[in-house]
Amino acid sequence: MKRLVSGIKPTGEMTLGNYIGALRQFVNLQNELTDTEFYIFIADLHAITTPQEKQTLRKNIKTIAALYIACGLDPNRVNLFIQSEVSEHAELGYIMESTLYIGEMERMIQFKEKRQTQTEGIRTSLLTYPALMAADILLYDADLVPVGEDQMQHLEITRTAANRFNYLYGETFKEPEGFTPKTGARIMGLQNPTSKMSKSSTANSKDYILILDDLAVIKNKIKSAVTDSDTRIIFDKENKPGISNLLTIYSALSSLSIKDLEKKYENESYGTFKSDLADVVANELAPIQKRFNEIINSKELDDYLDQGRNNAKKIAERKLKKVYNKIGLGRK
Repeated sequence: MKRLVSGIKPTGEMTLGNYIGALRQFVNLQNELTDTEFYIFIADLHAITTPQEKQTLRKNIKTIAALYIACGLDPNRVNLFIQSEVSEHAELGYIMESTLYIGEMERMIQFKEKRQTQTEGIRTSLLTYPALMAADILLYDADLVPVGEDQMQHLEITRTAANRFNYLYGETFKEPEGFTPKTGARIMGLQNPTSKMSKSSTANSKDYILILDDLAVIKNKIKSAVTDSDTRIIFDKENKPGISNLLTIYSALSSLSIKDLEKKYENESYGTFKSDLADVVANELAPIQKRFNEIINSKELDDYLDQGRNNAKKIAERKLKKVYNKIGLGRK
């Protein structure tokens, strides 16, 4: 069996864009890759590279875990767990810090970008987080790591860490391969359709739809979405970004192509189109919200996270013991 490893940081609420672009696509993988074991974790250790409020962080950890399941991830098919509950991640992270070089950390694009926008002091972990990310992957001898174009550098430094450790101490780690899954459509803001949908600190609340927004609020946000003075319902990203974004959402959540939608609404008003889309979005998210509310505070969710943690820890313990023995740490 192959292994696939992936994590998600619990640093914000999940939007419709996250659902269409990533969550729903990820759920599809579990059905497509039948010869693969899945290890999916909530990357709470990565979250604290920047300041986090204690209660908010804990709430986000559970919320994302519950949303994964509510969106269709099968906990009996996938090992879902919280990163900090498998202490071997942090331990191997330090070993990777002792394998990689400062210059390699400083060249990471995301570190450079965050350093430029950081208003407070830069935490050491922000510099060294690629070492922990490498540990997350190498701990499980991952064959496949889902990556986007902006994450290829992280995969390369993981392969560098594996190769260097193997050279120094003998064959220990498998060098993982990048895997680019089919991605859902890129969803833009409802009020600013030239920028990606995101719940940022500066975003207008009408610009994004949260998966857990009240259904009435969701419908109102769709109905008040920016369009243009032209009344034609056609896809033209450059000249009609607002209506093009709404067509993209509609197509992603239905069996209709954008061409089908253009034909269906060629003689209809924006009002009718947006009203229909509001129903489509609400109907998609309603069962997810129902399932989420059933499990968010349940023993069921804790049982699933315990099960995922225990399965992950069995593999992690064996791997870390092997690593310590290779280096000469502790007593044999």
